[in-house]
Amino acid sequence: MEVQHQKALYPIGIVAELLNIHPRTLRIYEKEGLIRPARRGGKRFYSNNDLQWLKCLRKLLTDDGLNIAGIKKLLTIAPCWNIRGCGEEIRKQCPAILNFPVPCWDLVPRICKESGRNCSECEVYLKKMNHVMMGRCFDDKASSKNL
Repeated sequence: MEVQHQKALYPIGIVAELLNIHPRTLRIYEKEGLIRPARRGGKRFYSNNDLQWLKCLRKLLTDDGLNIAGIKKLLTIAPCWNIRGCGEEIRKQCPAILNFPVPCWDLVPRICKESGRNCSECEVYLKKMNHVMMGRCFDDKASSKNL
């Protein structure tokens, strides 16, 4: 049986143990908008994709010397309207375009709220995370197949 990479399976304690970091660190990443774990009954649950992203974050922070502000800047490089292909009318009213370069997941645009979209499932959020991971966290193509 193949595990779904986006299905939230792991509670915060397990993730912290797997990555050898304190749960408080995971909460800080969430507060800073770098990770959006799923919530069930008020508890955080992380997917396999979240684990890969967290590994990448740790590499960027420890090995590459970036800070949280630098990682956030990396994530704003491609505007969300380019990824999603929003038309001119949507862009005129979108808070993400009006507040660029603030990432849309920091704003939770009105159009996302109205349509019931969730950042952790949004193609913009996922593509930006994957773009950063592919460009900064994987040395070869074999590693990237594990996503």
